[in-house]
Amino acid sequence: ESAEKFGLSQLHQLRGRVGRGADQSYCILLTGNKLGHDARERLKIMVSTNDGFKIAEKDLELRGPGDVEGTRQSGMIQFKLANIVQDKAMLEAARNVVADLLEKDAQLILAEHLPIRQYLLERKDKTRWARIA
Repeated sequence: ESAEKFGLSQLHQLRGRVGRGADQSYCILLTGNKLGHDARERLKIMVSTNDGFKIAEKDLELRGPGDVEGTRQSGMIQFKLANIVQDKAMLEAARNVVADLLEKDAQLILAEHLPIRQYLLERKDKTRWARIA
């Protein structure tokens, strides 16, 4: 009852708990009559897939990633160059390029990587990211 009031991860987890036994099981999600856009989208994805990764992607699309440096658990990050949802392929490609670069020169000491090293060192104290990892 009132499935529209729950988040995607909660609904997915509930559905998983219902179907744990050896017998056939069903998870029936009941809603109120008036559904907002986001509630309708959440329920559509629950009906269309059992894939937790697809559900998580839709949740990211609907709610945003939040503020990784703060306390806000939802909302869109204001990237200067990319949209974390719409530009997923480009961001993954960039991540792969960086991984390859760091595999070859983890300390960024090769001449062609020194500008990157310098930039990162200048930014080090301007962000809390340096404390992560």
